[in-house]
Parts: sequence; structure tokens; C-alpha cells
Amino acid sequence: MASPTRAPVLALKDVRLADGAKPLFDGVDLALEPRVRACLVGRNGAGKSTLLKILAAQGVEPDSGERAVQPGAKIIFVSQEPEITGDTLLDYCTAGGAEDYEAQAALADFGLDPEKSSQGLSGGEKRRAALARAFAEKPDVLLLDEPTNHLDIFAIQTLEEELANSKCAALIVSHDRAFLNRVTQRTYWLEHRKVRRLDKGFAEFEIWSEQVLAAEAEEERRLNKVLERENAWLARGVQGRRARNEGRRRALMDLRAQKKDLQGDKRGSMYMAVESAATSGKKVIEAKHLTKKFGDRVIVEDFSTRIMRGDRVALVGPNGAGKTTLVRLLLGELELDAGTVQLGTNLEVSYIDQGRMALSDKITLWDFLTPGGGDSILVRGQPKHVAGYAKDFLFTEAQLRQPVTSLSGGERNRLLLARALANPTNLMVLDEPTNDLDMDTLDLLEDLLADFDGTLILVSHDRDFIDRLATSTIAMNGHGKVLETPGGWTDLIDQSPDFFKGARGASVGASFTPVARGAKAAAPAPAAAAPPPKKAGKLTFKDQRRLEECEALIAKSPAIIAAFEKTLADPNLYSRDPATFDKTMKALDKARADLEQAEMEWLELEEKKENLAG
Repeated sequence: MASPTRAPVLALKDVRLADGAKPLFDGVDLALEPRVRACLVGRNGAGKSTLLKILAAQGVEPDSGERAVQPGAKIIFVSQEPEITGDTLLDYCTAGGAEDYEAQAALADFGLDPEKSSQGLSGGEKRRAALARAFAEKPDVLLLDEPTNHLDIFAIQTLEEELANSKCAALIVSHDRAFLNRVTQRTYWLEHRKVRRLDKGFAEFEIWSEQVLAAEAEEERRLNKVLERENAWLARGVQGRRARNEGRRRALMDLRAQKKDLQGDKRGSMYMAVESAATSGKKVIEAKHLTKKFGDRVIVEDFSTRIMRGDRVALVGPNGAGKTTLVRLLLGELELDAGTVQLGTNLEVSYIDQGRMALSDKITLWDFLTPGGGDSILVRGQPKHVAGYAKDFLFTEAQLRQPVTSLSGGERNRLLLARALANPTNLMVLDEPTNDLDMDTLDLLEDLLADFDGTLILVSHDRDFIDRLATSTIAMNGHGKVLETPGGWTDLIDQSPDFFKGARGASVGASFTPVARGAKAAAPAPAAAAPPPKKAGKLTFKDQRRLEECEALIAKSPAIIAAFEKTLADPNLYSRDPATFDKTMKALDKARADLEQAEMEWLELEEKKENLAG
């Protein structure tokens, strides 16, 4: 971890911002030193994305406070919904000034064809392209807003490796615990309009945050006691001692304002519940020798499984491997090329799809929750007013009349969960349910699913979520091979470490070791916080090119430096031409710094080359 005495590359001091009459930030301090990788966590709606935009100077100006940036520092912001422009991905990746070969190498690292059109990309392809461009531009500071959304596990591991190998500072907003555990060395927590700092990685966050909340609860308890005493004093009257006690009365008013402010900051509690429908048969799905192809492409070949009542089955694999297709085959929604699928008796299926296709942008939240009209929704067999039910999922009554387009990604996911959980079910199918949800909501959803006595089929790239929930995992390698193992993602990789060999970006040797909730985890050292780089026997294209650049710079720099020194040797230069003197001095300083940097990088790359050669 960078020394705390190093000057920050990017910092905020005492930043304040209001959203209308509602304060959003109240005295935020935040700093990123060189090479520090930090995360910014907090509930949905706390303002994490807004804070990133202030740091990036992307259209949001604080009401007060300071933003400080080291001169010449390059800051790259990758938003939740990056816009990909240009004719090809290579055009897009070089538009910010990246060298052609750097852009090609970065795109290749993320499994993208540089000549691929920038039009018609999937969500995962857009995300990978934006990340490739960011790393190709070699920023000093990288700001990432939910970078793992729409990425498969292997692209997430590629991102982990790129962050480990990059020399930039990074601030990351993400709900992916496994990812944050692996890459972060510092944690910023945005809560109650302020940012708290923990100089340890996210693995330590839960224990630390519980201690902070316990201390705040004790402070609130003491405040309530003082308020009770002071209110009782005020009720007795202050007429006879008005002048003497006016200060005490004002202090009481301040205490009341403090209490009101504290209560205003508290987030409403979200309530989730699910009622199982009538018990399904013991055998839920039995599939034998499933085969499905689309043209010459094999999705699944000769796969058999039996899913029993109460099982929680996770489906994993690269994007495009056919996970959603396999779900539809198992539910009998797609015709098989070969094999059989037998569904159990009394099944009541609830399905939340990855693309959130059930949501129409043209309707309001009220219309979505009450498709039959009226002002009530049938919740687990009992009518409930739509406003009251929506409040359980943290929606206000004013939001109910707004169109779905006004919702954030996390709010859309909560809305889908609200309608899906209203109906009794005994087979729940969730396709990427964790996208855009904050960690509090994820914890609540996880607890609900763990207690659900029906059957769960879960498609997810969230390794931590899978490890905590799955009783078995079905893996697809994208080439037709399907494997089922007991346990979650970590168990799958432990039992079959070579299954994904050949899949794009499948560096599964760097699998995540989970930290049990509430358990004390040692803060990882910077070098150990990220997956080890892949050994390929030789330098990557990017490293080899940089090695050659360093050699060329080291060869020509002495002559350049000597020329500048010769110019400055003229004792009359400053008095005769001060502008040229200043310009030459700056050029000399830069040439010396470039040479020093090239020599250091050359030594690192030569050592890496020797290690790879064995």
C-alpha cells in the first residue's frame, strides 16, 4: 500500500452538495495516492456515482469544497452505461489518445476483436470495450462505476489482473464482494452524507462497519436520554429564569434539530418475503441426455441432471455459453434436438430474466405492480394497497406514478423482485439477480433465498453469491460441454480446475477464496490482493513492445540530455532569452525523468522476462 505521506493524485476536501432541498454530501473528504486501489461503498441512492462524477469532473459541480488534481494527471471515468462510438472497437479505443498497439492489446486481453463494429454490442461487450480503452490510455487515476455488471467471471478475473498490473490509482464502486476482496487496499464508506475511511481492503469492511454502527447507536441512545431530561426541564417552564436559561433552551433546540437530522438520514427498512406455493413433487426436473445446437454451434451435448425439491442450483460459464438457453430447456420452453426433460408435479414457477424484459418503459410503477388495474395487489394471497407494498421495497408513493424509465438499474431489479415475490412460488428462476443491487439488498435477498423452502435455479457471475447459496453448480464451457458438481463456484474450481481451459479469459487458477460473513480476514498485502499473472513462457505483446520502447529511449536519451545541458551552459542565456531558458530547463527535467522511468521499467520487464523463461 502506498505510504500515507505521499501526495494524493486526486482529492476532495470538505465537499458539499444538495439535491434540491435535500443535502447529499456534507463535508466529504477523500484522497487517492499513486497506485492505491480503493473502493467506495454505500447504499443505493447515497450518491456514490455522483461522487465519482465530481472526482472525474464529469458534469457535476459541488456546491462548496475543493477538488485537487496533480498537474498533468490523467483521470479516466468508466460509467455504468458507457457509450461506444466510432466505426470499430479499435477506433473507439484509440479515440482518447491511446497508441494503436496498446488499444489492440487491451482489447485482446478482454476477448474483443479490434475490427468488430461498435454497433449492436451486448452489455458485456460494451463494458469490456470501455475497460479496454481505459487501460490502453494508461491513466493516473481510474474511476470505475459498477465495472463487473454484465461481465462473466472470466472477464472479471481479467479486470482483476489488469488492475493488479496497472500503475494507476483506482476508486471502484461495486457490489461484487469477491472482486472487491481481491483488488482493494482501502475502503471508503459513504453513509449519512459523509465518507468514512478504512485503511484496509473490503474484506475488513463488515466487521468495521458493524463497530461504527454500534458506536452510533450508543451515541443516539445517549442523545435520547439528554433530550428526555431537557424536554422535562423545558416543560416545567422557564419564565422565571428566562435570561439565565436562554442558552440552555437554545441548546435543547439544537439537540432536537440534531435528532431530526439523524432520523432524516436513516434509510427505510426494506422488507422481502416469499411464500411457497403448494409443495411440489419431490423430483422437480429430470433431464436425460440433453442436446441442443443452433446451426453448427453446440450449446449443450448429452447432459443429464436431476433437480430435487429444495435444491439451489447455480449455472455458471462465459457470456454466450448458453446458460439462459439451458434454463429454458430445463423448463421445457425450448424444443430439444435430443434427450428428454420431465417436469415435476404442482410446479409454480417465478422467473426474473437477465434482460428485465418484463419491464416496459411505457408504463408506470403502479401499472406494473397492478397489471389488472385498481389500487391493490394480491400479496401471497392477501390484498394489499400498492403504495404500502411498494414501500416494503423502498419505493415512495410519488415514484409509483413515474415511468419505469426514471428508475436506476438497482431500482428496476427491486421492482421485478417486488412483483415476482408477490405470487406464491415453489420454483424460483433468477437470471443475474445481483446486477445493480446494493449490498444491503443483496444480503436481504440472500437471506430470503437461503430460507426459501422451494427450489432455486440461479444464473449468476457473482462468485460470492454463488458460494453462499448453491448446493450444486452446473458449469458450461461454451463449447457444448456441461458439468455439474456439488457446492458453489470455489468447489467447482477445486474439483475441476481445467474444465474452462480454452474458454475466453478463463484464468480460473486465480479463483476467489471466500471470507465467511462476520469472520475476521487478514488485510491482504498489495501484491497478494490480486490474482497472480498468467505465465505464458514469454512476455505479452504489450510488455514486449514496452521493453523495446524502453531500450530505444535509454539509447537515445544521453544525447538529448547532453544537447539540453550544452544549451544551458551558455551563461548569458537567461538574461538574453529567459523564455528559452525556462523551456530548456523543463525539457531537460522531463528528459531525465523519462530516462529514469525507462530504466526502471526496463529492469522490471527484463526480470519478468527471465522469470517467465524459467
